[in-house]
Amino acid sequence: MTAAFSSSLTLLFASLTLSPLSFAADGHRIKQRADAVLTLMSYMVFPDVTASDLNIGSGTGETNELTMTQFGGGATMSDAFPVYLEGALGYSRYDPQFVISNGAETRRIPTRWNSLTATGGIGWDFHLYRDSRGGNLVLRPIANVMLGTMASDIRIGAWAIKRRTNADYDFLNGGRLNAWGLGGSLMLDYELISKPQDIDIELRYSSMNLQTFANTSRAVDGHAEAQNLGIYLRRRAPISDWTLLQSPVRYVLEGAHTEYLGDQRGRLGFDSLSSVGLGLELDSSKYPVFITRTRLVARYMFGNNTSGYGVGLAMSF
Repeated sequence: MTAAFSSSLTLLFASLTLSPLSFAADGHRIKQRADAVLTLMSYMVFPDVTASDLNIGSGTGETNELTMTQFGGGATMSDAFPVYLEGALGYSRYDPQFVISNGAETRRIPTRWNSLTATGGIGWDFHLYRDSRGGNLVLRPIANVMLGTMASDIRIGAWAIKRRTNADYDFLNGGRLNAWGLGGSLMLDYELISKPQDIDIELRYSSMNLQTFANTSRAVDGHAEAQNLGIYLRRRAPISDWTLLQSPVRYVLEGAHTEYLGDQRGRLGFDSLSSVGLGLELDSSKYPVFITRTRLVARYMFGNNTSGYGVGLAMSF
């Protein structure tokens, strides 16, 4: 079985295009902001190096702060039974602000919206071509399903709640948004594993429709569409005369680019994200341990008015 799971810690600086303040007296604004949170969930439903961890904010007191983190990976069971399985867990925290008034005074309400998503996928590898070096090109259709939830936590106590009892304020004070999604991906994957070097090139288109369900507060029913097109490239090769764990230490070069489409395009201030990385890989396959390879990669990420850096950790089994 070939498997790889990865996580990363990345700091990105960007402009968040969701307006910083909404008037809670207008329930439609609350609905708009909740629709936006559903769109933010869509960034976490597919494994994606470029958006595996985002921290966005301009540093001013009126800024909506956004944090998104994702852990995920995929595995092809074997050449004889080429079923492909993947999974991803995502967490986001979005801190919008609303303004309410009781007629005599106006206050700004900070809130905390925490989201958790889980995505699974199953696919099949159709072998298209094998070259003389041992490289293998496969076409991989994948069916994906997602479940997610978002909880709202208001932080001003009874000042607002005693004066508002409608569904919009019920949502702000402990409301919940539950979502599910169905979609799929199509991946073209070239992989070469050899003694001189390993090369992996993936081209992937993904699409999923997300909508609310079950115990979602009626003030924030909604839907969103996740669509993106990405390419990922990685080269691993031994560093001359350097061995650890009875195996050569390898350097890792990688690059990735994701183009966001549909509802995701421009939502966080960028239409696409790119990433370049450099790191090291240790091979522990000669020992009786579950993990065969461990990679540590430093990445620089950039996009429209966006730049950042981070460190990623990946393991193969």
